[in-house]
Amino acid sequence: MKDYEINENTLALIAVDKEKTRVYEIDNEYVIHQSATKIMEDSCAYFGSSLLGRQKGTQALIGVTHKAPVIVEESSEIIFFPTLSPRLWSCSWISLNNFDKVIKRDRRNYILFKNKKVLPLNLSVGIINNQMLRATRLESVIRNRKKQ
Repeated sequence: MKDYEINENTLALIAVDKEKTRVYEIDNEYVIHQSATKIMEDSCAYFGSSLLGRQKGTQALIGVTHKAPVIVEESSEIIFFPTLSPRLWSCSWISLNNFDKVIKRDRRNYILFKNKKVLPLNLSVGIINNQMLRATRLESVIRNRKKQ
């Protein structure tokens, strides 16, 4: 598959190599022949912005400049957070909307999603929790602004 648009069922975009991403959805899994960050860029553009524009929006809203979470689509509040700097090919993206928690099992870290799907991740619990907290803060600010 060559193209993919992020949607409410997307759990994660896991970088495989510079030009390949494994996309996990609630009930499906795909290999896309694009980098995870390119899929993010295309999805942001599909919903009327750019990844850079979304990152600048995050900076304006919550002050985060590095590894910033982004709201891909506003009406459904689809928010993703990066695991590493998006400039690195190995950066993966995780859906805040579908994220449940990080679990440690057999000396490895895993992400548990709300649908009970489990993905291994080669990152510390602290990094994932920090990124999740940033994304949650972004979600909170956006929801509060919608109420006003």
